[in-house]
Amino acid sequence: MEKEGLEEKNNLLNLSVVIPLYNEEENILALYQKLKETLNNLHRSYEMIWVNDGSADDSLILLKKIRQHDRTVRIISFRRNFGQTAALSAGFDHARGEIIITIDADLQNDPEDIAKLLEKMNEGYDLVSGWRYARKEPFFTRRLPSRAANWLISHVSKVKLHDYGCTLKAYRREVIKTLSLYGEMHRFIPALASIRGISFAEIKVQHSPRSKGKSKYGISRTIRVLLDLFTVKFLLSFSTRPMQIFGLVGVISSVLGFGIGLYLSIIRLFFNQGIAGRPLLLLAILLIILGFQFISLGLLGEMMVRSHHESQGKPIYVIKEIF
Repeated sequence: MEKEGLEEKNNLLNLSVVIPLYNEEENILALYQKLKETLNNLHRSYEMIWVNDGSADDSLILLKKIRQHDRTVRIISFRRNFGQTAALSAGFDHARGEIIITIDADLQNDPEDIAKLLEKMNEGYDLVSGWRYARKEPFFTRRLPSRAANWLISHVSKVKLHDYGCTLKAYRREVIKTLSLYGEMHRFIPALASIRGISFAEIKVQHSPRSKGKSKYGISRTIRVLLDLFTVKFLLSFSTRPMQIFGLVGVISSVLGFGIGLYLSIIRLFFNQGIAGRPLLLLAILLIILGFQFISLGLLGEMMVRSHHESQGKPIYVIKEIF
């Protein structure tokens, strides 16, 4: 184990740049040249990990040509399109850098801003996120939904960022390697990482309009992101104590059901009124059954959480340093 750890440490680089892409053949060469120039000027060891997310154009062919004369380029190619979260997750899994940078392949992020991210990280932050302060996109179809989503995510997660959707971010290796991503979770990384008590910052970065290729984003993506927000809220607040949410709902439902049942019993016994045909009777029975079901879900959730932590020897805390 010690030998493996030493070998892994010796293979570490200063930087890994992860670039997820899908049908970006028109932008790959220009982005590569800008990235190469920027990274060379930083005078650090680095690698570029291009994750081809099942592109149907010539993206993979172009990447292979670049790889032939530049060994800092690494290529991960999916069998089909799995989405940006999967592409970023694959890049994180294979990254060897002490700091991992993510950037879009559409040239709307400026590689020169990588230096600004690293400069901010030198102040001791674990994660630095880009903020597309002056976005060059349509207001009603892109910027307005994005503002609403960013406000909602910040409010729910308590991690205040102006721009969750900006791919241009910098992460310390120990932060990103411990996260499991799925769905549209890549944009929630700052919120998910906050569970581990990280320090984060946000800086303004440049944003350019897309000049080539076709955008893969739409209003449907915003809806999927909002649905994933429910999962994030649960993970942030109740992942280690599911009974506190399911049990609470169960208790409220049961109390309401018993209350309605008690009311119906009183009017039947003391006022001799019929209750058999009343919808309230069905509602009382439904609420009591739902209450017991939610409490049962809470108990099952508690058992699963305990099994998860105990079987993997996984603690429910994260230590930053021991003095």
